[in-house]
Order: sequence, then C-alpha cells, then structure tokens
Amino acid sequence: MKIIPLERIKEILPSLDLIPAIEAGFVAYSQEKAVVPPVGELLLDKGEVHIKYGYLKQDDYYVIKIASGFYDNPKLGLSSSNGLMLLFSQETGELVCILLDEGYLTDIRTAIAGAIATKHLAPKNIERIGIVGTGIQARLQLSYLSQVTECKEVLVWGRGHIQLAKYKTEMEKQDFKIETTLNTTDILKTCNLIVTTTPSTTPLLSASDLQTGTHITALGSDTPDKQELDSAILKKADVVVADSIAQCMVRGEIYKAIHSGHISREKLVELGDIIAGNKAGRTNDNQITVADLTGVAVQDIKITEAVYEALV
Repeated sequence: MKIIPLERIKEILPSLDLIPAIEAGFVAYSQEKAVVPPVGELLLDKGEVHIKYGYLKQDDYYVIKIASGFYDNPKLGLSSSNGLMLLFSQETGELVCILLDEGYLTDIRTAIAGAIATKHLAPKNIERIGIVGTGIQARLQLSYLSQVTECKEVLVWGRGHIQLAKYKTEMEKQDFKIETTLNTTDILKTCNLIVTTTPSTTPLLSASDLQTGTHITALGSDTPDKQELDSAILKKADVVVADSIAQCMVRGEIYKAIHSGHISREKLVELGDIIAGNKAGRTNDNQITVADLTGVAVQDIKITEAVYEALV
C-alpha cells in the first residue's frame, strides 16, 4: 500500500490529460456503468464534509473520497479545502493507495468539470468570462478554462475590494485581462460565459439580467441549502444540464428550481449523455444554457486512478 503526499501529486498532475478521462467518467455514469451511492455529508458549524464513493463496473478499483470545506480558514492562514482519496482493489478489497491530497484533487476535478461543461455547452464566440467568487475554485476554474477557450477577457465579482485585488493580481500572471466588480448585474450584462463558485445560500444572479446566448456553469451549490442562481434563470434556460440527475434532485440549483416549481425533471439533460452525443446540448448561439455541477464520484474515481497509475 502506497501513501502519496500532496507535493508528489502536484508534481505529476501537469503531465496528465485529465479532461478526456473525466469526460469518460461522466459518460460511464450516464450509461449506468458506474455504481455511485448517495453522498455522505456532515454539515458542521464551521464547515462541511462530503464523502463520495463508488466504482466503475469491470474496473480494477473502487474509491472513497473525503473532502471538506471550512470557509473561514483563510482568516487563519489555512486552506478552506482539505481531505484525501482512498483507492481500493475491487478484486480483494485491499487498500491500494492513500492520496493525501488535502482536498486538492477535489478542487482540480471540479475545475476540470467546469472546463468540460464549457467545452460542450458554451457559445462558439466567448466574448467575456464572468467569474462569481474569488476563492480557490474561482482561480482554478479560470486556469482550466484556458484549455477549452482562448478568451482572456474576464470580469470577476467578489464581496470586497481586498479579495478582488488579490484575485486580479494572481490571475493576471496567467495572461488574463481582469476587471472587477461588486455588482453581479455587471457579470450577467457583459459576459456570455459565467461560472459561479461561491458557498452562497441566497441567489447572487437574477433572471432579469440574463442575456440571450449565455452559458452558466453553477458549481458552488452542492448541498440542499446553497443557491447561487435565481431559479427563474433555470426556467428561462433552453437547456438545463445536470452532472447527475439523481443527485441534482436532492441538492444544488436544480433541486431549488424544482422545489420552487420553476422547472420539472423532464427538462433535465445529463452531461454524460451530451458528451456521448446521445442528447443535444446547445444547438445555436442564441440559446441560454445552464450546467448544475454538484460533483459526482466518477470524477474522483477517474482522477484518483490517473494519478495512481501515473505514479506507479
């Protein structure tokens, strides 16, 4: 059994082609070739812990992932993310590897999922990218979007000038042209690719500001209580995509929109079906599309296997 620390994981990741691997995971999930039980969850006063686990049929391994988010940690000089990945043999049940990633692989696979959603759902001509949030995922989303779009024009929303200034300084080092705002209306009115990355429990984006041809990837709402989008946005959307329909029925933006009566389950399309070409996603640049990504264990399985196999 191997124990792989974060430093070694970070060394190997740049050499891996993870977008196709995680796309394959989504496809397998939508084709019912994956076994993914409901998410285990601990909601604490200071943070939250998610336990995601599962396996792909006829694969060599199964994976259990523990990842946490403690959002006041940066005030203490600590990362808001933590956790680890456990890789087991399907043949014997033996623990094959512990990836002490401290939540990093969860952050990376989430960023890759955002890039995949953009690849398959964004309009052809991305004029400006809107990022809602200034934290770890807000940075990683923009970094990984560069793998699927050449757009460098970015408007970022944050809750304060200090957070926005730090974000601007860091991301301009990656050749992005960053402007900042304290008003989310600016994001909706000037950006046709938008990614939301906050743990907000009240909507940040309003349907009244939504422009034709926009794609929104919603990432922050991964529990029943969180919500970044006005549910009327999903009602106005031409295409509403779930990473997992079953999971989005009980958490995330889709859950909120169904619970409030804005949409029904029949409107939903699964991301894996779009990737496989079995269902239509965006069919023209005038459509409004929304992807609700609550995080599925197949992402953890594919990234864990890729790192382990590359290292050993």
